[in-house]
Amino acid sequence: MDFTFTEEQQAAAETAKAVFADVTPDAVPSPALTPGAVADDFDRALWARLADTDLLGLVLDPAHGGAGLDPIALCLVLRASARALARVPLLETSAVALTLQHHAPAATADALLPRVARGELVLTAAAQGRTGHDPAPLAVTARRDTTGWTLDGHTSAVPWAHQADRIAVPAHTPDGRTVLALLPRTHAGLTLADQYATHGELLAELHLDDVRLDPADVIDTEGAWERLHALLTTGTCALALGLGEQVLDMTSQYTGKREQFGHPVATFQAVAVQAADRYIDLRAMEVTLWQAAWRITTDATGALPAAGDIAVAKIWAAEGVRRVVQTAQHLHGGFGADTDYSLHRYHAWAKYLELSLGPAALHEEELGDLLAAHPLA
Repeated sequence: MDFTFTEEQQAAAETAKAVFADVTPDAVPSPALTPGAVADDFDRALWARLADTDLLGLVLDPAHGGAGLDPIALCLVLRASARALARVPLLETSAVALTLQHHAPAATADALLPRVARGELVLTAAAQGRTGHDPAPLAVTARRDTTGWTLDGHTSAVPWAHQADRIAVPAHTPDGRTVLALLPRTHAGLTLADQYATHGELLAELHLDDVRLDPADVIDTEGAWERLHALLTTGTCALALGLGEQVLDMTSQYTGKREQFGHPVATFQAVAVQAADRYIDLRAMEVTLWQAAWRITTDATGALPAAGDIAVAKIWAAEGVRRVVQTAQHLHGGFGADTDYSLHRYHAWAKYLELSLGPAALHEEELGDLLAAHPLA
């Protein structure tokens, strides 16, 4: 396999780097100091710039106003966004949109996706289930009759749900299938309860009580939820990598300036060894990310299904980003806990990304099940 990025992918990364260059993590109140949500809305001005630079339609076909690139390009953009802690639903909107492009009826895709590319339609997904540890489709039931679908249940920790126009909700049918419902935020029978994540962002717990949907609003094709879940998980790994790289850069700059006994602390062996260990973590996070992104981009076969590579990437992302921010806090000393310095924000976001779509232990269990079902020669 060749992990060299194409010219188009590199161009997307450079564009993202330029767009996020002016974004600072200190633009919103600190989650350590502000009760509840850090802000009522996401960064709409940044969202508009992403639309103007065609990054919102990055993975959409040109027929839908997009650039026609792939999940690898999306991960490059997400990596850049995390370095600035960009407060936009880029991962959720892109993942749902790409899933619709592959699995939704043509009329639905034609109606929604051009609006996504223009920044007019915000999408998110209810991918955490009830607790974050159980499969998301089990949280909601879906029953079909002659006129449409009825959904009941509740699911938690939905990012950007209060701002999204449509929420992709996986649900299970009586015969054990999984469907994907496109639920308008203000739909009858749907209520949103406020939840707050470790990084201070407003999430939502969705309560669905006899929610009626037309057949056109429910994707009943095999593999739709699996594709969406794979995109969300791999994208979360890209966010963790970008965040971790920024934190290690901050740590390098600080330890290079901070002096003890007349020398920069970066020259002390104990400090250098810890920084080197975290660099190794980041390189492992990077290689497993690109392996997972390559598998879902190419649909390549392997000894294990692509879910195995995704699980490995999320294990490294969850454990790696936690170790990176913990070491950074240690090497910064008391300065790392200063709320006037942005490191505490990265620590809060890192914890959110570590647990999002399941902690490392959950994916280790999933990987074990895959190895048991597909024994390696």
